[in-house]
Amino acid sequence: MTVAAKQIAPPPPRKEPFVIGPDGTPLTLADLPPANTKRWVIRRKGEVVAAVRGGLLTLEEACDRYTLTVEEFLCWQKAIDQFGLPGLRATRVQQYR
Repeated sequence: MTVAAKQIAPPPPRKEPFVIGPDGTPLTLADLPPANTKRWVIRRKGEVVAAVRGGLLTLEEACDRYTLTVEEFLCWQKAIDQFGLPGLRATRVQQYR
C-alpha cells in the first residue's frame, strides 16, 4: 500500500454557514430552536446567543424570530459572560445576582 493510499481525506467543506454552539458542536440555522419556541431552556438560550455572537443571525433577526426584546437577549448574553450556561437558569437568577 502506498503512503498516499493510507492518508485520510479531509471532510468535504460545509456548504451552509455554522458557528460552534454552547456544547462545542457545529450549529447551523437549521439546528436553532424553532421560531415558535415558548419554553426557553438553558441550551436553547445558549444556542441563540452563540448564533448571534458567531454571526449566524443578527441581534435584530434573533429578536424578530423569537419575539425577544433586545434587553432580554442582552441579559442572556450577560449571564453567560458572568456565570456560563448555568447563569441562564430562570430558577436560579437570585443566586447569581
